[in-house]
Amino acid sequence: MPRDLAILGGEPFFVQPLHVGRPNVPDERKVMERIQQAIDRRWLTSFGPLVKQFEHDLALTAGVKHCIVTCNASIALQVLIRAGGLRGEVILPSFTFIATAHTLLWEGITPIFCDIDEDTGNIDPDHAARLITPKTTGIMGVHLWGHPAPTEQLADLAGAHGLRLFYDSAHAIGSSRLGRPVGNFGDAEVYSFHATKFINSFEGGAIVTNDDELAERVRSMHNYGRGEGEYVSSIGTNAKMTEVAAAMGITSLENMPYLIDVNRERFEHYRAGLAGVPGVELRCPSRENTVNHQYIVFEVDEAEAGLSRDELVATLLAENVLARTHFHPGCHRTEPYVHDQATYAPLPLPHSEALSDRVVMLPTGTGITLTEVGQVCDIIRQAVAQAPAIRAASLA
Repeated sequence: MPRDLAILGGEPFFVQPLHVGRPNVPDERKVMERIQQAIDRRWLTSFGPLVKQFEHDLALTAGVKHCIVTCNASIALQVLIRAGGLRGEVILPSFTFIATAHTLLWEGITPIFCDIDEDTGNIDPDHAARLITPKTTGIMGVHLWGHPAPTEQLADLAGAHGLRLFYDSAHAIGSSRLGRPVGNFGDAEVYSFHATKFINSFEGGAIVTNDDELAERVRSMHNYGRGEGEYVSSIGTNAKMTEVAAAMGITSLENMPYLIDVNRERFEHYRAGLAGVPGVELRCPSRENTVNHQYIVFEVDEAEAGLSRDELVATLLAENVLARTHFHPGCHRTEPYVHDQATYAPLPLPHSEALSDRVVMLPTGTGITLTEVGQVCDIIRQAVAQAPAIRAASLA
């Protein structure tokens, strides 16, 4: 007999919360060995051997000539924006983490929000084309949830209009499109190694590119504008990664095949466990893409499920499943952009708004067992079966 859901007066199923983005910790012994080596060398920052190794390993992973690691991905975006000469207006999807927009605005550039393809969640190139003006200098694509963006169409669009094409690839290391690894598209891409990413360096980022001149400017700008021989050639900032962060990053990257296998196994378990649940649809990669599966995302069709996305999330939270809505309500409906829609969102964004109202993100990775995945699926199935009671409780 089904137990009482916590939202209906029962006890939470999970005693300890299940988090989305709980950090994956690789081989702790190797991490500590590398950190100890850095301490023994008394070389803790400023391009030590661990940073250089991490850059080398990432360049191989991305299949590119150049990699510059940074203290975080937001700073990486800011350095890339300056080094790439962006100005005026840059087109980007509204359905992304707010940092993608904020880094542009921080650098004095007007972010112009574009709608998405609801099937993929990625930027719609046709909609982007309608937003190009004489002030446009670039397009910032996003590989949403590790699912590669429409790189061929965006390259054609950028090329036709003489625009820079950069990618916020925070979600997408280890993913590929048509056999080509993410990191190898556009003029440059930016990875994130925040603790919540499946490959992490505690906190960090990286810029990867095949453009020799761009790489040289990035490397100088992320070190106070200094080049060879400490000569200052341009404006710059301090965006360097520490040796301690690189120790974690190298070890995490070494474990990437294993971590992708863990993510894929949990994805398949969720797919089986949620099959046939009315109004619940797991988002799956398209056939031309391979993804790292670091995010488990499903959509709620309120008419079929009998309860809204927010009611289902409330049900999961009551059970200590810390599910998250993602990128809600969309950058264009967030401060400071919401107060000047004519500037930042000159065209309606119906697909972005609709998707932001439907999606839920669930725990995955090494922070959840297969048994727990099955239990989360059971909670969702039970919630949909008891939708009228949950809705009545939410209205009480």
